[in-house]
Amino acid sequence: GTAATMMGIAEAVGLALPGASSIPAADANHVRMSAECGRRIVEMVWDDLTPAKMLTRAHFENGIACAMAMGCSTNAIIHLIAMSRRAGHPVDLSDFDAASRRVPVIANIRPSGDAYLMEDFFYAGGLRALLERIRGHLRTDTLTVNGKTLGENIAGAEVYHDDVIRPIDNPIYAEGALAVLRGNLAPDGVVIKPSACAPHLLRHTGRALVFDDYPSLKKAVDDPDLDVTGDDILVLRNAGPRGAGMPEWGMLPIPTKLLKQGVTDMLRLSDARMSGTSYGGCLLHCSPEAAVGGPLALVRTGDRITVDVPARTIHLEITDDELATRRSAWTPPPPRYERGYGWMFGRHILQADEGCDFDFLETTFGKAVPEPDIF
Repeated sequence: GTAATMMGIAEAVGLALPGASSIPAADANHVRMSAECGRRIVEMVWDDLTPAKMLTRAHFENGIACAMAMGCSTNAIIHLIAMSRRAGHPVDLSDFDAASRRVPVIANIRPSGDAYLMEDFFYAGGLRALLERIRGHLRTDTLTVNGKTLGENIAGAEVYHDDVIRPIDNPIYAEGALAVLRGNLAPDGVVIKPSACAPHLLRHTGRALVFDDYPSLKKAVDDPDLDVTGDDILVLRNAGPRGAGMPEWGMLPIPTKLLKQGVTDMLRLSDARMSGTSYGGCLLHCSPEAAVGGPLALVRTGDRITVDVPARTIHLEITDDELATRRSAWTPPPPRYERGYGWMFGRHILQADEGCDFDFLETTFGKAVPEPDIF
């Protein structure tokens, strides 16, 4: 899930002590880890070692490589991008996609794997062992919170179960856990987890079945007479950061009618996100989102959408002229809030490809950042 993903990334980035991540809830190592964290925090104060002094772009690239090898939650993208932009060393979607081409999934744990859980991962050697196996994809000279380099922290880590943490030459998925697609429907990217998607959906063209809100979708998928087939593509919009706060709605339910026919996966497209334990052919974080006028707002039921994960493309099969005509007729939704936190959120939240952070909390990278309009 997202929690397991982020604790692994925290250790790979260097913000957690080596071996601290993935400890099972009832394991006595939690007590030892917390005591050691307390000691190290005091030492870091005396050393004046702060995250701002140790984090570089290489640290975040290590986090991305770790995420790919783990078969991570798609939420890792949003969190890592936001962290890197605040630290002043931004990574973006292209960095994730490039890493996915190089780093295989070697953690055979659900939902990307089919047999094991995080507890099995820990007792098979844990994150240090996984990082040692992908050492060739890491910047091992990066400083970590214990004052040592990442390479020093993982040196000699052993794997005790080769089916839980696979060798590099025997991965569960040859490419990384995530892929970023672009096209006229998602100019700034849409994310999919190919390792958890039915293989026949990785290249697919289907009819769009569009819903403007989650209640409408939920009502429709429970309808036994819904006009839908397993080749269709369910589309949910207005669920992005500006439209709805980007809830975990991205694993759209498969219509009851299709479940009774034995359909277990289908393509589902949205500007929402999904839980890290979710799976299936879910296309997420569509950017720009519908609520700000992204192309997702212009899709109509009956349109054809082509998805090609190996080619990293997604295309709405209409002409540029038709797309422009629809755009000229589109009107933005009314603001959800007129004052307070919701109003400030709507004015300053960034899109998914930028980390869904507030624009005024980013490091400037040499450019002006707008002051928050809070009064």
